[in-house]
Amino acid sequence: MLELRNVSKTVAGADHIRDVSLTLRHGSLNVLLGPTLSGKTSLMRLMAGLDVPTSGSVWFDGVDVTGVPVQKRNVAMVYQQFINYPAMTVYENIASPLRVAGADKATIEREVDRAASLLKLTPYLDRTPLNLSGGQQQRTALARAIVKNASLVLLDEPLANLDYKLREELREELPKIFAEAGTIFVYATTEPHEALLLGGNTATLSEGRVTQFGPTIDVFRRPDDLVTAKTFADPPLNTIVLRKSGSTFQLDGGVNLPVPDDLAGIADASYTIGFQPHHLSLSRPGPAAVPVKAKVSATEITGSESFVHLDFADVRWVMLEHGIRNFDTDQEIEVFIDPRHIMVFDANGRSAAPRAKQAA
Repeated sequence: MLELRNVSKTVAGADHIRDVSLTLRHGSLNVLLGPTLSGKTSLMRLMAGLDVPTSGSVWFDGVDVTGVPVQKRNVAMVYQQFINYPAMTVYENIASPLRVAGADKATIEREVDRAASLLKLTPYLDRTPLNLSGGQQQRTALARAIVKNASLVLLDEPLANLDYKLREELREELPKIFAEAGTIFVYATTEPHEALLLGGNTATLSEGRVTQFGPTIDVFRRPDDLVTAKTFADPPLNTIVLRKSGSTFQLDGGVNLPVPDDLAGIADASYTIGFQPHHLSLSRPGPAAVPVKAKVSATEITGSESFVHLDFADVRWVMLEHGIRNFDTDQEIEVFIDPRHIMVFDANGRSAAPRAKQAA
């Protein structure tokens, strides 16, 4: 078990990590989700022993390892920018952790062949990294992490340089491999959909703080605060400030949104509501859905989906619709908000909903 206890890291007076406490268990998949510069890599370096926290401590299986260098820990780390030994063949790159550990020839051959097969590297084992594509070099670094059989594996946006098909395969296979070995698996990403595809647990990060940690789907559906909800939204979360009065939320333009039953007990006050782009729709999704007139500012068509950017009451929303939806700029259209899927946050940005609330 890896424990971070009130860990902070300050560099040149700037807080890179602020008072983070996390417990990660053997065999678990843990996603670090946040935008660039949110602290994901800094946190991983503290976990690995590449950096020492300014305050707080790091524990592994009940032993304080704060300050113990990475060379004395059973850790593997793979960055988005791959690192390989340029003078070694792909085979020797993958085999290097096993040779350092003193593994016999048969074990080395078996483990290298297994990792190379998984990562589609078998035809390239005799090549050196400089004779590989960027994606092949990244796969070589991943294969080396797999054969190391480390207690802690840290992957920092490792699939960014791979083609779509292989990326999807590895998202499914890598967690299985490390879970079977009892490894603590930590995966950093900027992409909410990748966290959802991986599953496991997710820690959302913002400005060096962990804003929430728990089962991935729970963090997505039940964010503790507005910062977490925004971190877990791509395209950006749709928001608007409104006022609760009795059984309605009052929007600009005389639009009233019925308050869901599980929110009926919150006080009459101003709130920020948030809802995902796929919960704004052109057709009425249910009897409680409310129509709103909005103006189209832009439409992005991806082929299978369309992202429609809308202006309403001085805020910008994005609607995700399946298929091709082609609107003229400044065209006014009717869209529907379904109150069953709204998230409600108070003036301090904290969730106003009961913990049982399913928001997405």
